[in-house]
Amino acid sequence: MQQRGWGGEGVPSYREVLRAPGFLPFFLAASLSTWGDYIARITVAAVVFERTGSAVATAATFAVSLLPSVFGRMVLSPFADRLPYKFVLIGTHLVRAAFVVALLAAVVSSAPVALLLALLFLLELAGGPTVAANQMLLTDLFPNRRLYGKAFGLNTLAEQTNQAIGLAIGGVVVTTASPVQGLLFDLLTFLVASVVLAIVVPRRDPVGLASEGVTGFVRDIVEGGRHLVHNRVLTSLLLLSLTSTLAMAAPEAVAIPYVNTHSGQPGWGGMLMAAPILGAVAGLLVVSRFGAEEQNRSVLGMALVMPLPLLVTVFEPPLPAVWGAWFACGALQAYMLPLQSTFTLMVPAELRGRVFGLAGALSVASTGVFYLLAGWISQHTTPAAAIGVCAVVSLGGIVLVAARWPRTELADAVARTFGVQETTSRAA
Repeated sequence: MQQRGWGGEGVPSYREVLRAPGFLPFFLAASLSTWGDYIARITVAAVVFERTGSAVATAATFAVSLLPSVFGRMVLSPFADRLPYKFVLIGTHLVRAAFVVALLAAVVSSAPVALLLALLFLLELAGGPTVAANQMLLTDLFPNRRLYGKAFGLNTLAEQTNQAIGLAIGGVVVTTASPVQGLLFDLLTFLVASVVLAIVVPRRDPVGLASEGVTGFVRDIVEGGRHLVHNRVLTSLLLLSLTSTLAMAAPEAVAIPYVNTHSGQPGWGGMLMAAPILGAVAGLLVVSRFGAEEQNRSVLGMALVMPLPLLVTVFEPPLPAVWGAWFACGALQAYMLPLQSTFTLMVPAELRGRVFGLAGALSVASTGVFYLLAGWISQHTTPAAAIGVCAVVSLGGIVLVAARWPRTELADAVARTFGVQETTSRAA
């Protein structure tokens, strides 16, 4: 049964998504993988802090977990175009399980901190092809592209929730048991996910023909980048995403310093950091009620308004007002749902692995850079000023993208993409 969307179009329900053959096992495997990622990070961070007592060394564990995801997505994602994505997913989970075993051995033997960080780096690096392969699997599970859009939204909601669950599980296990038990739980998530994928995901050969040899691998990456740059709609969608990231990252980057200068109540730091996330969840629930065409028509308007609530922070009102402004900013970020789902479906099947990898790497890298930039501005001015500067700069970038927005081309692409079903795709 379809719901009547607020945009006046029939919109699939979440019940239809959950009943789609193969989706629930895929959903479980993806959730377990995400839990494993964050359990590993918090476990290694706890061990590093216990060994060194250094906040800087502890923070380095999170930096080490971020950098390889950039390189892993960019360099290793073409494997998803060369091998059946079933093999890519199972293989990466098993490789990551092997690195968790190595981490276990290193923790038990009290190995140097440098070795722990190196193993964590390799663990995260090996997960590079997973994101692209997961996206490719999801597109094949839902030949009905409107149903795919709903599934993409559900996956986006679940991803944020699973990050919190992974951190919570890791924190509980590490504090109530031991890092070894945390890593054992982490190992279990990767093994169970690989078994589930082996059972439920059908083998599907890659659509395109990959180039041979190491130079061919590089050539494939370049080809993906060339396609991304030469497609005006894809380039515009990616640029809008990247320019929006500064406004999205700034609140999280300076929430704790902002609270320290305004109330001295540490609890408010976590509440402010949670405000954009909760707002994003609320916004996604609202946007998902619209049809694909209406969603995509709202992308640019919501993007232009998104940074504006952050400007309230410059006037340093009471913290509840700041929380509300940051929540509103998060809710307006819901335009990322149609932006990302449309971007995914517009990429030709034979190029999906490398294009998804490049786009994902740029997104993760920009998030890290903008996070540091917001912190740097805050250190040299004030946290409130940093939020204002980031909001204005981000808005300026969005305006520049909007000036060359391919409105007609995007509307035509959305009509083609969501107006027909890919009957040639094989669903699991």
